[in-house]
Amino acid sequence: MTTVTRFAPSPTGMLHVGGARTALYSWLHARQRGGRFVLRIEDTDRLRSTPEAINAIHEAMQWLGLDYTPPVVYQSQRETRHREAIDQLITQGDAYYCYASTADVEAMRERARARGDKPRYDGTWRPRPGKTLPTPPSGVSPVVRFANPTTGSVRFEDIIRGTVAIDNSELDDLVIARADGTPTYNLCVVVDDLDAGITDVVRGDDHVNNTPRQINIGRALVGSEIDLPHYAHVPMILGADGRRLSKRHGAVDVMQFRRDGILPGALLNYLARLGWSYGDQEIFSLNEMVDKFALNEVHSKAAVFDPDKLAWVNQEHIKAAEPAELIDELAWHLAELGVHDVSDARLEEIAAVQQQRCKTVRGMATDSLYLFYAVDEYDSKGVKKHVKPGSASVLRDLRDRLAALQSWRADDLGATVKTLADDHEIGLGKVAQPLRIALTGRPVSPPIDDTLALLGRETSLVRLDKAITDFGEIADNTETSV
Repeated sequence: MTTVTRFAPSPTGMLHVGGARTALYSWLHARQRGGRFVLRIEDTDRLRSTPEAINAIHEAMQWLGLDYTPPVVYQSQRETRHREAIDQLITQGDAYYCYASTADVEAMRERARARGDKPRYDGTWRPRPGKTLPTPPSGVSPVVRFANPTTGSVRFEDIIRGTVAIDNSELDDLVIARADGTPTYNLCVVVDDLDAGITDVVRGDDHVNNTPRQINIGRALVGSEIDLPHYAHVPMILGADGRRLSKRHGAVDVMQFRRDGILPGALLNYLARLGWSYGDQEIFSLNEMVDKFALNEVHSKAAVFDPDKLAWVNQEHIKAAEPAELIDELAWHLAELGVHDVSDARLEEIAAVQQQRCKTVRGMATDSLYLFYAVDEYDSKGVKKHVKPGSASVLRDLRDRLAALQSWRADDLGATVKTLADDHEIGLGKVAQPLRIALTGRPVSPPIDDTLALLGRETSLVRLDKAITDFGEIADNTETSV
């Protein structure tokens, strides 16, 4: 049987990291078996579902690279099919109309609490042999309830948690259609999974209590369990304080990680390891995860989200990447900072220089802004520390030597700077640091030969000309003040 998995987010907000990890596990499980991965948008909550949230889900899935088998399924477009299933259950005697109001049901629950029983709907409107039902009240639209079995139990083998068994006596008759006729979640998800041929449902363990109910509904619809999916309930992600991960812990929206400069592959790597391991290996490519991941090896205990560990994983991915693999993200971050239309070749040059020294792609972009904007001012602390009365003279000599070079390669540029320092009998830093400030405005940049190479001959010489004048004035002012 072909493996078919699905990711079924509700578009009521941004895609968070817990959902992204669930999507990843589901995607990996299907891919390694040559199966299909389906995206279903569960947008039946008309009050809370928004187009913005739907777009955010698509954007996040695209950025993460979790491709799915088209078309995307929108649950709201399947209401006719859901109503057919409800009608089938009513006809079979597996569902019934219930006229109890919200107040009636709450009163039933209060009476149960008073008896020390589990608060629940008491089955007033459930047909039974020999039972006379109340007269339906006029002007009241009924809900439809599923007639849950009253004996026996639901037993299933959770791929992650092992055997789960729930007595049917613990389950009441849940509503499967509201008074306005709209189907509810537990009915819709069963019908949609059956119709799509879903073989394995990977989802958060907050759905464990729904699973026995859904299995019973599925049994009633198809007559057995043979076509029902297997289930894998993934434990929740916790913050460092031991509570469920939420906004209070920082970035939980997937796209916030992009804004922070995390690579999609690094985030997927970290999320995969957040509940699964393969020996001592920490860094995985997506292809390696497809090859080595096993759903039944996912841990059953909750994992703790560690931003510092994610930052380390991200840096390792940046360092290990081919420069060409970084250019899409680098271009995106540069555009966010106002730099547009940078060629792929130029982006690749920048990435090659910056990737060994930056922890995030945003840092790579920020530290590269000097390449695109003229130096209007110099870092005051850097100038005070590194620009001395003789700096302008040294830079003037260096400027002439650089201008005379036939090529503008990093090796030749670095050799020229070192030779000048030797000729002036000064340390390399006393040349490189004033030069770095002249070129970038700051005392920190990539190696000076790479900085010159990236800026290019014309820009480097223009900035040097300006700095020679500026540094001369700074030295004069320093001497006057002394």
